[in-house]
Amino acid sequence: MSRENREGDDPFQFGNRILTDENDVWNHNAWDHVEWGEEQKLEAERQLEAQQQTPVKDFDKNLYNSNPERYWNYFYSHNKDNFFKDRRWLRIEFPSIFECTTPEAGKKTIVEVGCGVGNTMYPILEVNNNPELTVVGADYSSKAIDIVKKHELYTKGNAHAAVWDLANPEGALPEGVEEHSADIIILIFVLSALSPTQWEQAVSNLKKLAKPGAQILFRDYGRYDLTQIRFKKERLLDENFYIRGDGTRVYFFTEEEVLQIFKDFKEPRIATDRRLIVNRKRRIKMYRVWLQGTFVCP
Repeated sequence: MSRENREGDDPFQFGNRILTDENDVWNHNAWDHVEWGEEQKLEAERQLEAQQQTPVKDFDKNLYNSNPERYWNYFYSHNKDNFFKDRRWLRIEFPSIFECTTPEAGKKTIVEVGCGVGNTMYPILEVNNNPELTVVGADYSSKAIDIVKKHELYTKGNAHAAVWDLANPEGALPEGVEEHSADIIILIFVLSALSPTQWEQAVSNLKKLAKPGAQILFRDYGRYDLTQIRFKKERLLDENFYIRGDGTRVYFFTEEEVLQIFKDFKEPRIATDRRLIVNRKRRIKMYRVWLQGTFVCP
């Protein structure tokens, strides 16, 4: 695994199961800190070159980009709350979230952008001991927000949910959320669903949402992740930007791109999480690549 902290120290601990002997690869389901060999890099490049030969047709590209809400609503109508697992790993990766749940933390607001059906919101609220904590879930899909509001914890008074387009050009915030009110903004596998042409507006809206000094907690897909390599014909919308079979979009980032997107933020920390996932029964190796970062709002 390659991890680079621009400040000089590793910002995150991604695990300590290290593969030192290739003969041991089938002994566990996952390995951390996996470095790619030159052959793997070349094969990934070959796959991406093949994708460029058969991109999405222009008509279909316009269809997918013009109404992404349609596909996310379809996704949540079909999957409801059965698709994603609760993100209990957040306590390890982003401990600042749970510092807000202590009794003495005082008035805090956590906003999860792209909250889906609440798989981050509700694990936070389940352990919350802070009566002054508010957890806001905002999502592009009205179907997802409908599911969030049906959760038993939603009526306890610490939760709020609203439909919100992160990249809306008017700069509107989620309904019921005030400007510069968020202490922490959670942005997990969200930016990748936007077109690169929307990133600048999205960041502008995040600045409007955040308090000065608020944290942006970021995790998303990295370049050459297994998901990217596996795309076949007529899935490439633009450079490193794809359409899934269900019509939702996904981009695969480099560290440099993420740092550029958040260039106006303070104390940037970014790292690459490379893992080897193993299907021991079928003898299949799957290389996953994610990026993780924290950024402090000006």
